[in-house]
Amino acid sequence: MLHIKGRVLVGPDAGGLAEDIRDELWVVDGRITYERPVAARDVRTIEGWVLPGLVDAHCHVGLDTHGAVDDSTSEKQALTEREAGALLLRDAGSPADTRWIDDREDLPRIIRAGRHIARTKRYIRNYAHEIEPEELVAYVAREARRGDGWVKLVGDWIDREVGDLAACWPRAEAEAAIAEAHRLGARVTAHCFAEETLAPLVEAGIDCVEHATGLTEETIPLFAERGVAIVPTLVNIATFPDLAKGGEKKFPRWADHMRRLHERRYDTVRAAYDAGVPIYTGTDAGGSLPHGLVGLEVAELVKAGIPATAALSAATWGARAWLGRPGLTEGAPADLVVYESDPRADVRVLTAPRRVVLRGRVVG
Repeated sequence: MLHIKGRVLVGPDAGGLAEDIRDELWVVDGRITYERPVAARDVRTIEGWVLPGLVDAHCHVGLDTHGAVDDSTSEKQALTEREAGALLLRDAGSPADTRWIDDREDLPRIIRAGRHIARTKRYIRNYAHEIEPEELVAYVAREARRGDGWVKLVGDWIDREVGDLAACWPRAEAEAAIAEAHRLGARVTAHCFAEETLAPLVEAGIDCVEHATGLTEETIPLFAERGVAIVPTLVNIATFPDLAKGGEKKFPRWADHMRRLHERRYDTVRAAYDAGVPIYTGTDAGGSLPHGLVGLEVAELVKAGIPATAALSAATWGARAWLGRPGLTEGAPADLVVYESDPRADVRVLTAPRRVVLRGRVVG
């Protein structure tokens, strides 16, 4: 039995922020309770500031720069997330079968989006189903059944004929595919860098956009009006200058575009926040980036000008509610992280958990 005392940031209020703060909680049979157990025995006490297990809402367990990885590598990726306090992962596309992780009590919980769906020769090799628009509805239906309530499209990528980012899907096919996903009970998200990709996908009914670097003063109100979430992955956007440098000889127009998107990344995210666009944390770990970066992503949101408590909500209370998973509520599974000091005062403390509790067990 665990007794966790100090400051428990229960949250959320109606705005997704932590106003409900308790002095202690108990973990009994792997679940949270705020009622002191009768005749508590063999109690282990942990002190500190408590948050729900962090959420990395965009990562890729089972994937590296070359494609699918073996189970041993997937295990290491999941353990790295756990050590960072990320106990709920939305796997935003992976060619690997990681269902075996669900049977492991010591590994984070994963919500899968199936495998990426991309246009032929318009994405990273070995990552996605590469198809043509007339096949989109069928493949979306397939991945909706394979995933955990999400489907991942590649909304834009470099078009070698034009030498720049370009949308992958005609509006009619995208709308039909998103409608099919919704019919099957799945939400749809899409990788999008470019400006012109966004409005057609939102108007087609998409639920979320990854990266969303192309948001402008014209499209931000559309996202806010329709409640379309974004996962900015700022730790990944930081790599844009290096990507541009590597590709500018062959695609100078694309390289210049990527640099401009990078330069205004913080302004873009802050403008989206100010307009009321839902924002959640994601790192894009598992491709070229290592796992375990969610704390750094929260710090990036703060650097962009988002208030610390709102940035925390994007990785905890708000993100869990968005994904349909509980936080630190009575009877919820005890997935939580304990910190040395108040993360609202300095979000950088998220990179150094004092204790990690998963399914009621101290695992870190």
